This record gives sequence, C-alpha cells and structure tokens, in this order.
Amino acid sequence: MGHELIKATVIPDIIKKIQDEYHITEEDALAKFFKSITYLNYDDDETGLYGQSALYIFSLFKEEQLHYTTFFQPELSDKLL
Repeated sequence: MGHELIKATVIPDIIKKIQDEYHITEEDALAKFFKSITYLNYDDDETGLYGQSALYIFSLFKEEQLHYTTFFQPELSDKLL
C-alpha cells in the first residue's frame, strides 16, 4: 500500500482550511492547492510530507502564498505584515 490513502484522507481537510482562510469556493481552493509548490512536495513521497497533519501542510501552503504574493506584488507586502 502506498501513501495515496493517507493523502486522500488529509487533502479534504487542507482544502477546507484554504476555503475558510481565503473565503473562496471549494473549486478555487482545489485549484490553488493543486497548482502550488506545497502540493508538489506533498505529492512526492520522498519528502515525507504525507505523514504530516493537514494543519502543518496548510501552514506550508499559507507561507508559500505569502511569499509568492509579496514577491510578485510588493505593494501588498505592507498590508500582509
């Protein structure tokens, strides 16, 4: 058995946290997560992230979003801090 079952049970919790944090639809949350670097790392069994909690993965996702936003939209950085 691979880690697919573990991931499949944690991803809905991650998506719900994204929805709640960013006030977006489930569809938009899925799209944001599956297009993220966090998801690429989560999907790679070699990283070991499959064994982490939804909250931990979500915190990585939030951190990625923060850095992405401030890097590409520096005018927002003061509002985010």
